[in-house]
Amino acid sequence: MKIISYNVNGIRAALKKNFASWLQEVTPDVVCLQETKAIAAQVDTTIFEDLGYHHYWHSAQKKGYSGVAILTKEKVVNVTKGTGIKHIDFEGRVIRADFEKVSIISLYLPSGTNLNRLDYKFKFMDEFQSYIDDLKKDYPNLVVSGDYNICHREIDIHDPIRNKKISGFLPNERKWIDQFMNRGFIDSFRYLNSQPHQYSWWSYRANARNNNKGWRIDYNLVSENLKNNIKRTYLLPDALHSDHCPVVLELDFN
Repeated sequence: MKIISYNVNGIRAALKKNFASWLQEVTPDVVCLQETKAIAAQVDTTIFEDLGYHHYWHSAQKKGYSGVAILTKEKVVNVTKGTGIKHIDFEGRVIRADFEKVSIISLYLPSGTNLNRLDYKFKFMDEFQSYIDDLKKDYPNLVVSGDYNICHREIDIHDPIRNKKISGFLPNERKWIDQFMNRGFIDSFRYLNSQPHQYSWWSYRANARNNNKGWRIDYNLVSENLKNNIKRTYLLPDALHSDHCPVVLELDFN
C-alpha cells in the first residue's frame, strides 16, 4: 500500500498546477490531503474519480480555510469525519479511513506562528493525544499522516539555532511530538532514512526552496506493531503544487 501525505495549500490551486496529471504519474493507493481550503462541491471531483479514486472530505466551517481529505483506490470499510471534539471538527482537521488491515488518518495540526493561536495549538495537541490513545484500543493498526507543523529534531530543520524560538520548533512542541511517538508510533521516514537536509516545507520567502532552507513538518507516523510492514519511505521535493512536498510511505502486508 503506497500512502502519500500532502499539504496542498489549496486543492483548487493545486489542480491548476497539474496536480491531477502528477497524481496519475505517481499512482499512490491512498492520498491524505491537508489544507484543502474547499468543500467537495467546490472541486471537480470527477477528476479523481476518472483516475480511479474514491474521495472523502472533511472541511472547515469557515470557507476557504483548513480542511482535510482522503483519496483512495483501496476499498474502504468505514470513513469517520472528525474526532467528536467540537473545536477540532469545526476546523476540519481530522478524517479517518479504515481499511481491512490498517486505519489511516489525515491530520492537519494547527500552526502556532500567530501568537493568538499558539495556546490553541497546545490545546489541540493535548486533546488529540487523548483521542488517539482511546482510538488505538479499537484500531491498533494506525497510520497518522499529515502536517504536524512541528519539526521533531535538529536534523529536521535547516537552522535549528535561529529557529529555536519560532513556533514549529519550540521546545514544548518538540517535546509533545516526541512523547506522541513514544506512546506507540514510529516516524516512518526516519526509521529508514538518517540523512540530513530532508525537508517537506519551505517558506515562499528568500528563495528558501531553491536553497533547500526547509523544515520537515509532514509525517507518516506508523503504530509500532506495523514496524515490520514498513517497506519504503521518501519525500518528493520536485512536486511543486504547494509550499509543502509529498511524503511517501509504502507498507507491505504480504
